[in-house]
Amino acid sequence: MDISRSAFLAGALATAVTGLATTAAAADKPAREKCFGVSLAGYNDCAAGPGTSCSGTSKVDYQGNAWKLVPAGTCTTMVSKTSPTGHGQLAAYTHAKRR
Repeated sequence: MDISRSAFLAGALATAVTGLATTAAAADKPAREKCFGVSLAGYNDCAAGPGTSCSGTSKVDYQGNAWKLVPAGTCTTMVSKTSPTGHGQLAAYTHAKRR
């Protein structure tokens, strides 16, 4: 019976340590934000509009409804060749064809 108790305590301790390590790792990650219109074709992180499902499914470079996770505060400084402002956007947009 002592062996079962020891095994239970060892398992509980291992679970607690794993939980602490996971929490510490999450706290070390910098804040990130979705940035639309900056990913290259096939390199978006997720949700690239109709006909696509998730990461790696964007069809064209700088697709206005495809986003990439970037460090918070950097999106609107990144170049986007299809954006109305020429920079990444914090929301999806429809780009007009350039003449």
